[in-house]
Amino acid sequence: MCLLNSPGGNTAIKSEQKTEGNSFFSWLLVLALLGAWLSVGVVWFDLVDYSALGGVYDADGDGDFDVEDAKVLLGEWNLLVYVAFFLLRNFRDLIYSRTACNTPKRKENLKSHHMTPLSYCKSDAVVNSFAAKKKKPKLLNKFDKTIKSEINAAEKLRNKGKFEESLRAFEALVQKFPQSPRCRYGKAQAEDDLAEKIHSNEMLLKAVNTYREVAELPDVPPDLIKATLKRRAERQQFLGRTRGSLATSEKLVQIFPEDISLKNDLGVAHLLLGDNKGAKRIYEEVLARAPHDGFAKVHYGFILKSENKIAESIPYLREGLESGEPGTDDGRFYFHLGDALQRTGDKSAYDWYEAGHRQGHFASVWQRSLYNVPGLRAQPWWMAEETRYTALVKMLERNWLTIRDEALSVLDSNSGQFLPEDEYLRETGDWGQFTLWQQGRKVASSCRYVPKTCALLEHYPEATSCKRGQIKFSVMQAGTHVWPHTGPTNCRLRMHLGLVIPSKGCRIRCTNQTRSWEEGKVLIFDDSFEHEVWQEAESYRLIFIVDVWHPQLTQLQRQTLSPI
Repeated sequence: MCLLNSPGGNTAIKSEQKTEGNSFFSWLLVLALLGAWLSVGVVWFDLVDYSALGGVYDADGDGDFDVEDAKVLLGEWNLLVYVAFFLLRNFRDLIYSRTACNTPKRKENLKSHHMTPLSYCKSDAVVNSFAAKKKKPKLLNKFDKTIKSEINAAEKLRNKGKFEESLRAFEALVQKFPQSPRCRYGKAQAEDDLAEKIHSNEMLLKAVNTYREVAELPDVPPDLIKATLKRRAERQQFLGRTRGSLATSEKLVQIFPEDISLKNDLGVAHLLLGDNKGAKRIYEEVLARAPHDGFAKVHYGFILKSENKIAESIPYLREGLESGEPGTDDGRFYFHLGDALQRTGDKSAYDWYEAGHRQGHFASVWQRSLYNVPGLRAQPWWMAEETRYTALVKMLERNWLTIRDEALSVLDSNSGQFLPEDEYLRETGDWGQFTLWQQGRKVASSCRYVPKTCALLEHYPEATSCKRGQIKFSVMQAGTHVWPHTGPTNCRLRMHLGLVIPSKGCRIRCTNQTRSWEEGKVLIFDDSFEHEVWQEAESYRLIFIVDVWHPQLTQLQRQTLSPI
């Protein structure tokens, strides 16, 4: 604390009289200081790791650490807690005014109600750090404060991981106090925790419904409404109920229209539903009110990029990432910013790929897939023997004429089965695809046109069951260039069987190695690495693409990985 100078001119007698007259107060002040600093140490200087205690220090959820919470933390009969808090409550202001802030300048600022700079003294730094801390939500209404001890007891069970017991305790409280928002909120949290423990979607659905009930009760504190509905939206998303999550997010924005973070969450809910148009409108509204909001910027840039508005997306993605705001450090944003920069010829693209790699989003600057299983062998080009799928490769090469003839029959019939590539991967030209298997599912309507090819493949589950891949014909017309890009996952390898290959002008680059196709031969590469294609021949190029599981994936992983 600041050192205070005593005013001069006092006689020894006056000093002794003053000391004697204030002896009682001095002892009281000493006790107050001890109590206050004990409390400061425990509460404000984090001598106790509250996060490790699961929030038990705020057992009632009222946003304050008070005597009731201290009883839960240190025991019901710990007299020291009562003394410390009593002294802190009654002497805190006195301590600050008589010690740390008793300078003339401080007195002047107190009179004029101005905040003082941190440089005055350490106590000013302490005081201002308290004000700077995020205000804890107030979760108790007036009635809930009267039953605080009962809520604390049930909450204590939950914080100890006794979710079944906590749920029974909160259910009893809800039955006893049906209009208590905090009791019902505790019930929802216990159901939520128990659902995670026993891996039960049914129990989680109960929690989602209970969260809704909390928000519909009368006299619910605003902070509790916000906490309840935010958690409900999150759990609805987890359950795949994206429309329900969107509705909950919309309700939150209606109740708290000034909360930008809730508006940002609503934009995400639209994106998860595939409603890019709705999300774009939301983020335009956010940026109109908060033009420097980094979260809104990266998401708005992401949407512009998905609309193939490459140049327009770059400043939003870049500035959003540079903001470093929560929610912006996402591999997708590094991925799309780098891709947009590459397409505009900006060499800083690889700086952003490197930044994404340093952040742990990419396996390397070259391998930038986002849906990965760690530890899989990573190399751009593969030999058939390395994949352990030599039987499949031999079958493809042995039957390449049969496969080619069926593909040509579809191509020549002009039946419209070859659909244009629709992922904005082409800079120029025409590129059509005819899909036989998608995400491990056979496209029966396509196989009717090429029955022999499909029959050949039925015996190779490494391909037909690959939920993170495709089996398809690919025709690329002359004058086509495919931008450098990467596939979404490291869980597959891609085989290319050459069917109709012009003598020159067709090539594929994967990382820094460029190769060409041969008719009747299979090329194998890992498309999670950056690759690029040129078709500069005078006629079309036709190949057969067969995706297979990465050979190091276990059977269980192949069964449980989500489709892509």
